[in-house]
Amino acid sequence: MAELNPFKIAQQQLDEAAKKLGLDAATHEFLRWPQREFRFTIPVKMDNGRTRVFHAYRVQYNSARGPTKGGLRWHPDETIDTVRALAAWMTWKCAVVNIPLGGGKGGVTCNPKEMTETEKERLARAYMRAVARQLGVHRDVPAPDVYTNPQIMAWMMDEFEIIHGESHPGVITGKPIAIGGSQGRGDATARGGVYCVREACKKTGLDPAKASYAIQGFGNAGQYAATLHKEILGGGKLVAVSDSRGGVINKDGIDPDEIVRYKLESGKVEGFPGTTPISNEDLLELDVDIMYPAALEGVITERNAGNIKSKLICELANGPTTPAADEILHKKGNLVLPDFMANAGGVTVSYFEQVQNTYNYYWDLPDVHRQLDRRMTEAFNAVYDTHKKANAHMRLAAYMVSVTRVAEACKLRGWV
Repeated sequence: MAELNPFKIAQQQLDEAAKKLGLDAATHEFLRWPQREFRFTIPVKMDNGRTRVFHAYRVQYNSARGPTKGGLRWHPDETIDTVRALAAWMTWKCAVVNIPLGGGKGGVTCNPKEMTETEKERLARAYMRAVARQLGVHRDVPAPDVYTNPQIMAWMMDEFEIIHGESHPGVITGKPIAIGGSQGRGDATARGGVYCVREACKKTGLDPAKASYAIQGFGNAGQYAATLHKEILGGGKLVAVSDSRGGVINKDGIDPDEIVRYKLESGKVEGFPGTTPISNEDLLELDVDIMYPAALEGVITERNAGNIKSKLICELANGPTTPAADEILHKKGNLVLPDFMANAGGVTVSYFEQVQNTYNYYWDLPDVHRQLDRRMTEAFNAVYDTHKKANAHMRLAAYMVSVTRVAEACKLRGWV
């Protein structure tokens, strides 16, 4: 539906912030659109000998604060508007955690679940050949996202180095540690979100160790959220989780470690012992203290926002809440930790990886966690303070913080 076009949503969110900030018309218009975007048609020979043509994208949204940075998604529903929206959100994400990068994003329209490892490698290398001239540690740096992983990043980095004939580990982040990846990257998205939940609980008086929580979406971020919530926040009761096949619930509690193990072994959460089925839609409306939407965009809308009961909503997914839903939740008193702040742990540790690659000096895991904690805590406090001072919902407050920083950089460069 048109109202759920993710890029229209991203523009609408910016428009609201620009109005609140009193941003001049030229700067506002400039920030509404990507600076550069690329589309590719990529032929790949499949294992059966036939050639398939894939549609692929790379968007470099804004580079005022530094090289663009952002993940590469492989998804059957990938579109240019999805990639534009994600690149915009990456711009605000890098700014809100105050790292010197701009926002970018890439995508390939494909179903990796139906592809073999050799087909994935050929697609990864073909994508890199198509986009290599637009990438570089001082230009644009991809990373993993939905249905891509460290192995795919390794193939892409290797292809880039073959093209250039020299080592360039910093051109890709989210790599395996053995070839320049950073300690702490695997759980960084969820860890950053849990740090934000911890800080939000301090502000709202909620005791996270006694709070109930549920997770919609049980991929990498959702699985780590399940275990890190318990580890970092000292307990809590996980009552429901779901993935693309469906969900499970046990109001007496689900062991986070056990259900993660079950998911990794079976590829699903359905059938986990001691639970009953629940749909993704019903899970979002559960009466729990903390909700982690960790799947895809557009799952909390004006149709179901009135039924959302969670006091605290930590968006580990990109764009799970529409602008109309934001207003409803704000009026009801639900505190939303917006995606481009709450899930910024991934890009923050990717930035750490870039720094380590550039210096050829690598940090210990406690150093990574300490630096991530500091960045996320500072970001949360800046957004929460703006939320209170401006009487704005948290997403609008996060936009106000980040748009102010990006606009300042654009003006200092003389672009607007």
